Amino acid sequence: MPLIIPDLNPTSTNAASSSNSQQQEWASKLLGKTLTSTAPSDNLSFAKQDLPKDHRIVEPGAMLTQDHRPERLNIHLGEDGTVRHVDFK
Repeated sequence: MPLIIPDLNPTSTNAASSSNSQQQEWASKLLGKTLTSTAPSDNLSFAKQDLPKDHRIVEPGAMLTQDHRPERLNIHLGEDGTVRHVDFK
């Protein structure tokens, strides 16, 4: 008879749910906007200074490391420099 072990980390689903809600929150703030270095955030742009400390900006065709850092916000830009996708990986 196989040994069945209950979930030893019941908060893992809560962490995934929290990460998903953070991703949705950042997506609503960033999608379709350009990133600026100095201008304050507005309807068309978002100031880099307002991003979380642990983030990276991914430009089209950029090489990425494969390290898994679930707390890091990845901001994927399109060819025109606008934010197309965000995720935590």
